[in-house]
Amino acid sequence: MEAKKTPKADLEGKKTLFLEIGMTFALLVALAAFNWKSYEKQEAVFTQAAVMETPEDVIIQTAENTPPPPPPEPEVQMSEDIQVVDDDVELKNELVIQDANDISKPDVPVVKIEIQEEEEVVEEEIFTVVEEEPSFPGGADKMYEYLYANIKYPQVAKENNITGRVYLSFVVEKDGSIANPKVLRDIGGGCGNEALRVIKSMPKWNPGKQRGKAVRVQYNIPVVFDLQ
Repeated sequence: MEAKKTPKADLEGKKTLFLEIGMTFALLVALAAFNWKSYEKQEAVFTQAAVMETPEDVIIQTAENTPPPPPPEPEVQMSEDIQVVDDDVELKNELVIQDANDISKPDVPVVKIEIQEEEEVVEEEIFTVVEEEPSFPGGADKMYEYLYANIKYPQVAKENNITGRVYLSFVVEKDGSIANPKVLRDIGGGCGNEALRVIKSMPKWNPGKQRGKAVRVQYNIPVVFDLQ
């Protein structure tokens, strides 16, 4: 007769559970063993390192350095050429040392340089109104005759039919010469330059006078350009 097992007594169904429990226990034991070995190894290494970091004291004895004795002082020997004499004896080629402040300076000739101040040149006053006006030799009519006889009508002014008055200014000096001629008003076409050229070529005038003395006088004059 075959015996039958109860379901509680059947261990076939719990084989997997027992296997997992066994593997878990074996893993825990292995981990514990590894931790214990590494800790022991680490402690041993630390102890060895600690021992190596403390070397033994090494004492080196050196010979005592004794400084050499100082050299003997040289003996001062009296020269046979040195003679001791009395204060009353006169010496030849005696060297006399004087104070630098007491040394008299050699006679140096003193050269006086006179600086002459340049005289400021004061330009004489130019009058515009005087008691006696300057005049062209022979009067105003002779002046205009001279101008019209010497002025040549510029070709550019002719071609462009330019006409009108050119105003000029100049200074009659005390000797009657003409100075600083300039054009005050020009009409173009070369008329101003032509009138200026003729003014510069005029002969000396009779100078203007103020209180009986010749003075510099500014004079203005118009020159008419007309095509007929």
